[in-house]
Amino acid sequence: MLVKAGYQVLSASDGEQALVVARDRLPDLVILDMLLPKLGGPEVLHALKQGASTAHIPVIVLSGMSQKNEQKLKQEGASAFLEKGHLLNNPRALLDAISHALSRDAAEVVPI
Repeated sequence: MLVKAGYQVLSASDGEQALVVARDRLPDLVILDMLLPKLGGPEVLHALKQGASTAHIPVIVLSGMSQKNEQKLKQEGASAFLEKGHLLNNPRALLDAISHALSRDAAEVVPI
C-alpha cells in the first residue's frame, strides 16, 4: 500500500535493527510497531527521540492494544497512534496519518 502510494519503504525485523536503519538512513518518517523482538517499540521510540540525529523524525505508532497508551506515547514523542484493528476496516487511515505527519508528498518510510 505504501509503495503504491509513492513512498520508498525500508524495513527492520526487530527493534535493534530499527534503530540501526533509522540512524543510518535518517528516514522522513518511522512507522513503529509496539511489539518487537529484541527491543520493544516503547524503547525504540525513546531512543529515536533522544538521539540528536533522529529526534526530528516523526514516528507513527501502530499497536494491537487499545488506545489507553496513546496519550503516554504521544507525550514521549509519537506523532500519531493507530490501532491495527482499525486499519483493517480503514486502511486509508495510515496514509492519512502519514500525510499529516509529513510536509512533503514523497518520503522514505521505515515500517518497523
